[in-house]
Amino acid sequence: MNMSATSTKKRPYRMDARAQAAAATGERLLAGAWRHFASRPYDDVRLREIAEEAGVTAQTLHARFRSKEELFTAAFLWWGSGEVAQRDAAPVDDARAAIAVLFDRYELHGGAVLRLLSQEERIPAVRQMTDAGRAYHRDWAQRTFAPLLEGLRGAARRRQLCTILAGTDLLVWKLLRQDMQLERRDAEAVMAQMIEPCADGRSRVERTRRNQRPRREGRQGELK
Repeated sequence: MNMSATSTKKRPYRMDARAQAAAATGERLLAGAWRHFASRPYDDVRLREIAEEAGVTAQTLHARFRSKEELFTAAFLWWGSGEVAQRDAAPVDDARAAIAVLFDRYELHGGAVLRLLSQEERIPAVRQMTDAGRAYHRDWAQRTFAPLLEGLRGAARRRQLCTILAGTDLLVWKLLRQDMQLERRDAEAVMAQMIEPCADGRSRVERTRRNQRPRREGRQGELK
């Protein structure tokens, strides 16, 4: 029997099995890490507990992620890749449908992100990831709500973009759903009304201000 040939055939299989096992371990570690970071304060997360839940030793975890900050960043990016895929599926030609997709994500993970935002000022790793999230939201909003920006230039476009970014911010969702306790359908309608321009192209705020300006008196004391 040619032992070397047999050994050669087995070796790729063993290498593939090891690679698959390593990938599965990494997935368990990242999923477990995100559960911990998303559900408790950063300082309360214990790497030993994450390792135990993943079925590995603390040494194995440290061999893959050299620090708590590195593990948090990897876990956030792991979670974020799934969020990007879901949000990027939002239709570009239907603002209200896109808002529904956004609400899907906020309803699932809004609490976790709000918890991170409350810690970003004192934990640099958290601030780095929340800043990345803001940059993504800006890019996503410009792409997804592009029809609301069509035909606008200069200051008018910047104002409308700011209206969209502010109106679709996570804190608006919190205000409508958690603080005001609106039904989701009503909260989505309010958000849509905030970002959609009026028929004349002006924002609703601009049109309200225009309508509230005092009209000049005519020659016979009548308002014009």
